[in-house]
Order: sequence, then C-alpha cells, then structure tokens
Amino acid sequence: MTVAVVLVALSALAVAGAVPSGSWLIASVAAVVAVVLGATATKITHSELMATRVEAARDRAQQAQAYRAITEARVAEQAKHDAFLTDEIARRQETIADLEAALTAAHQRAADAVRARAEEARRADRSERDGQALAVRLEEAEQRAAEAIVHVHELETELDAVRSELSAAQATTGWKAQSA
Repeated sequence: MTVAVVLVALSALAVAGAVPSGSWLIASVAAVVAVVLGATATKITHSELMATRVEAARDRAQQAQAYRAITEARVAEQAKHDAFLTDEIARRQETIADLEAALTAAHQRAADAVRARAEEARRADRSERDGQALAVRLEEAEQRAAEAIVHVHELETELDAVRSELSAAQATTGWKAQSA
C-alpha cells in the first residue's frame, strides 16, 4: 500500500511540475506518466485487497472446520450419554421386574405360611393332648409366617426405592416409560 501511495504522489508531482512549464509535450508526457503510475497503484491496491480476502476466507474456513469438529464431539458425547441413560433405565426396569416377581413369590409363600399356620392351629386345637410336639410345630409355623411377612415388607420397600430411582432417572432425561 505504501508503494501505491508513493506512485500516486509521484504522478501528482509530475503533473504539478508539468503544468507551470506551459509546454503541451511536457504536460502530455506528465499526464501519460500519471495515468500509468495511477494504474500501477490501482493494480497494487487490487492485488493487496485480493490477498487480504483470500487470507480472510482461509481463516473463516479454518474456523468453520474447528466448529464442525466441536459439534461432532458434542453430538458424539450426547449420543454416549443417551445410550448410558437408556441402559440405566433398562437395568432399573429389569430390576423392578425381578423385584416384582420376587414380591409375588414372597406373597405366595406368606399366604402358604398363613394357611399352614391355620392348619397347624386347627390340628393343635384337635389334639391338645399331644400338645408339646404340635405346639412346637405351631410355633415354628408362626415363626416362618412372621419371617415371610417381614421378607415381603422388605421386598416392597426395595421395590418402592427402585421405582423412585427409575422415576427420577426418567424425569432427568425426559424419557417416558413404556407401560410394564
């Protein structure tokens, strides 16, 4: 750019020097020199402008590539996070299904124990004379029934906790559970 400015200044000096001479020939030569120097200054300015534009375009392309790489990394990270949450929800649902099956079995065992206790109570009433052996069996049946009831309660508590965790995970991800 400095060279272009110097060329324009030289052309102005040439014209300014030729005008006072009063000669058409000198003025014409000064005018031609001024036009050539102006054209050269314009060409230099144009070349500099084009080089600047090319450099700016290169910078924008590099920046776009960097943003693309960042976006790809974010998309991959989000997909990994989504897969993790989906697996976590599936595991929790599987745990709930297992706990529900265990709870059903525990309910069945508790019902069987209560029936057995009732049966033992009837037998104990009928054969109070044989008391000692039947009383021990009745006591054992009552103990098993009490343990089964406690076990059912523990399973129900654990099932409620897992359901709460699943609800929290679903609320965090916006995931809607399919009805089980």
